[in-house]
Amino acid sequence: MDKAPLRRGQQTVHKKWNDNQAVLSGDSMLVLAYERLAKCDTKHLEAVLHLFTETALQIGEGQQYDMEFEMRNDVTVEEYIEMIRLKTSVLLACATKMGAILADASKEDAENLYKFGEQIGLAFQLQDDYLDVYGDVKVFGKKIGGDITSNKKTYMLITAFNQANTEQRAELEKWINKSDFDTEEKIAAVTRLYNEIGVDKLAKEKMDFYYEQGKKFLDAVKLPDERKEALAAYAAEMMKRQR
Repeated sequence: MDKAPLRRGQQTVHKKWNDNQAVLSGDSMLVLAYERLAKCDTKHLEAVLHLFTETALQIGEGQQYDMEFEMRNDVTVEEYIEMIRLKTSVLLACATKMGAILADASKEDAENLYKFGEQIGLAFQLQDDYLDVYGDVKVFGKKIGGDITSNKKTYMLITAFNQANTEQRAELEKWINKSDFDTEEKIAAVTRLYNEIGVDKLAKEKMDFYYEQGKKFLDAVKLPDERKEALAAYAAEMMKRQR
């Protein structure tokens, strides 16, 4: 939907082939996902299907918000966090809770694992916003600055407007409202403003906050630490990612 040419260093389907094949591929993958889910044992099937379907609907809702935000200049940080929760973090939350359901975990442990995935997912998406500005294009796997050139309402841009002084806000608005611009010049100018305002530090602090929240929910799962080690290591490694 955002017409991105690259994802994780690979050409996107619509770019390599065309939009129609991209839509059909997505539809087919969803059908295949349900085919896999249908192989669950009868005892867990209803709960697993409900969780997966609810998550799929939430992701669609989050994507819709993301598109609507492109047309608004009054998006708040709270609205943005809810959008990325729906668009991104519920997917990780679903995966962790589904594993808990299939392993016959208690409802409390399953919910704590869901919250763990949700909080880590928020940290992940905030990190994605950060890397879109400050990542290495050779490592990140997609063009740097895409969010800036498209005026995407990310935590970075929303926070920049909230924290900017009058002069900085005026310059940001100038670049946001420009319809004809040099891409590299705009990326450099907005990145410079982000640096001046301190958005990079604020974004890292927000990432760390959600990461720490996620760890608290994982700690609350009533299992020995060694049983939770793989998830803790996964979350820690994700926070160090460069792509």
